Amino acid sequence: MKIIKEFKDFATRGNVVDLAIGVVIGASFNSITNSLVSDIINPILGILTNKVDLSEQVFVLQDAGASSTAVVIGYGNFLSNILNFLIIAFVLFLVIKQVNKLTR
Repeated sequence: MKIIKEFKDFATRGNVVDLAIGVVIGASFNSITNSLVSDIINPILGILTNKVDLSEQVFVLQDAGASSTAVVIGYGNFLSNILNFLIIAFVLFLVIKQVNKLTR
């Protein structure tokens, strides 16, 4: 049963527990940032760009035919996801900066 003890020691080390907590908080934070991007930032960008919804922007590679659907590249959704990532990264930067400030 040495392997079980080793696993228990590994799993209860501070770094692993901290990582697990970070993953859970990050997953729940995802819905907040998705809402921020889709409900607040995209409408503002829509006003600035003549009411263009960024997430609906696509390049049409092939129009829909009688028996097929259109083939498109959804670059607007991709740009929304990049914006979402940048917001998450910036907020995490601010949180880590404050935690580092408190630990000094």
